[in-house]
Amino acid sequence: MEKILSKQVIMNSDIKANYFRFKINLVLITVIGLMSILFACNKIDNPYPPSSALNQSLYPGTWDDYVANEWPVFDANTNTNRNVLIEDFTGHKCIFCPAAAALAEDLKHANEGRLFIAGIHAGPTGIGTFQELHAPLYTHDFTNPQGLEIGNYFGSLAGSPFVGNPFGSISRYPIDGFNTHEPGAWTSIVDQLIAANDLKVNLQAKANYYEETRGLFLHTEIEKLNGFSNEIAQVVYLIEDSIIKPQSFPGGVDSINYVHHYVQRNCIDGNAFGKTVTESFKKENGKYYLNYSYKLPSQYAADNMHLLVYVFDKVSNEIYQVIKVEL
Repeated sequence: MEKILSKQVIMNSDIKANYFRFKINLVLITVIGLMSILFACNKIDNPYPPSSALNQSLYPGTWDDYVANEWPVFDANTNTNRNVLIEDFTGHKCIFCPAAAALAEDLKHANEGRLFIAGIHAGPTGIGTFQELHAPLYTHDFTNPQGLEIGNYFGSLAGSPFVGNPFGSISRYPIDGFNTHEPGAWTSIVDQLIAANDLKVNLQAKANYYEETRGLFLHTEIEKLNGFSNEIAQVVYLIEDSIIKPQSFPGGVDSINYVHHYVQRNCIDGNAFGKTVTESFKKENGKYYLNYSYKLPSQYAADNMHLLVYVFDKVSNEIYQVIKVEL
């Protein structure tokens, strides 16, 4: 009888111990569950999330490492200046285009850090006589599909004053309903925009380039400063700093050592009018984040290239901000 009682006591002790362990486990599970819910509710999403659209193979390592260690974080944007973009529609057979390019260069130096140039080899119908290739001198193709599309768009608008080269846009600022203007008007428009300094959109961008893969990743932050309802879009130009190729001058002169500056080579996402900035790109801080991947073509040297990132109004076409990004 005593043995039976002892055995029963041991069994009761085991039951109590197991029950105690069960309660502890239950409490731990409950606490862990509550903590998971709490942290899930309070979790701040990475404001610069990776996009499945990016070409991850352009990163020479594991993508998780890129996201964890090289995906940029942007500091507060303290910029207060609206920059200006001159789109110089030009051609290597255009005898008056070098003078327009020199004017753009002078305006750039007069407004250092505030004005940028994209030399777009296109006419009002895309490829015109000034962009055509002619042996033996004019065999280098400066054109690209996006540049030609942009030129053709502004040249085809009803009543457009853009009827030939040289011509240009100054941040596509509209005058009398048109975004393009002859070189004689460039200086006054630049002066007007610089003086007004009407900053509607702020931009930041950071690029990571990997020579071993020729892979480029660009990350941008867009901040709307003044309320406006029109849609905006972002465009990224690939610009070649300089290249020496022939150029026609007045009097039938061909300069074989002419330095072509700021040559617009393409839009890195293949879209002449960029990405529309929709609410899908907006994060909790009220800013918008767009990301790009791009493989630099082998004919270009990375140290002779840069990017121009700009945002424009999709209704008026006016460019509200532009920044330069080095590779």
